[in-house]
Amino acid sequence: MSDSSGDAAFSPAEREAIRERLAAERAETGTRIDALNREFDAIVASNALVAVDDEHDPEGSSTAFERAHTAALLAQARDHLTALEEALERLDHGGYGRCEACGEPIPAERLEARPTATTCVRCATAHPR
Repeated sequence: MSDSSGDAAFSPAEREAIRERLAAERAETGTRIDALNREFDAIVASNALVAVDDEHDPEGSSTAFERAHTAALLAQARDHLTALEEALERLDHGGYGRCEACGEPIPAERLEARPTATTCVRCATAHPR
């Protein structure tokens, strides 16, 4: 990652590598969302075939847990997809790699670990979500 004139600027090769990584992660996340949707639909469909009484049926609580767990994973994957789309927009508009809180460049190591990061480590630690 280059840093020119105080801006978190990237060379064309770096920008393309970032774009490819974000696009690959977006495709993987889309695949995960599709799989989780199928899993959720299967759980709902299997429960529709039987009378499930979560309070009295020993299997009811586990299917309710499976449904809630899958729904949570699906929500998490959708949030990650949104974060990836936003990262691509920041890359297109020159804001990628710059902390949204303090304006300083986000270290390359943090972006490598969390390509959707919007804050530097210092700001993320000071203002946890």
